[in-house]
Amino acid sequence: MIISYQGGESFKISQGDLTMAVNPQSKMSADITLFTLRQAQGKLETSEKAGFVIDGPGEYEVKDIFIKGFSDSTYLITFEGMKLCFLSSTDNQRPTTNDIEDVDILFVRPDAYKSAVALEPAVIIPMHYDQNSLTQFLKEGGEKNVAPLDKFVVKKKDLEGKEGEIIILKQE
Repeated sequence: MIISYQGGESFKISQGDLTMAVNPQSKMSADITLFTLRQAQGKLETSEKAGFVIDGPGEYEVKDIFIKGFSDSTYLITFEGMKLCFLSSTDNQRPTTNDIEDVDILFVRPDAYKSAVALEPAVIIPMHYDQNSLTQFLKEGGEKNVAPLDKFVVKKKDLEGKEGEIIILKQE
């Protein structure tokens, strides 16, 4: 799986020929397009090649990817044997840790470090950050020198033994 950061809360996740766009900021060709932000849903015209578009709560299965939307801002994605969770909002509609278990990769805003730790993910990827909020996030996580990556290439076996490792992605 290859994860790249497009800025804000926008990511591109791909595995082989399959591509998922999460909160795309521009028209992007994808098999699945997921909007976790209510305000993004109406503002962005999706590409004709947006594939299957998900923009609300529910359970979806598309091309062997299982997606469960808990609210307009929280989604759990099972992809290539890994569980990815997007916590886009810091609102009170966030599901409890009983609803979301065994998260491998957590995408979270930097002001939600405590929520991130409660879910006990193997890897935490901050999103929608500026330098100040990222510095605070790393401080809360006990990290100092985390080198940003251009993209995160990962397999399920790579996550074994990891507990809350922070991965910072550079914006493409």
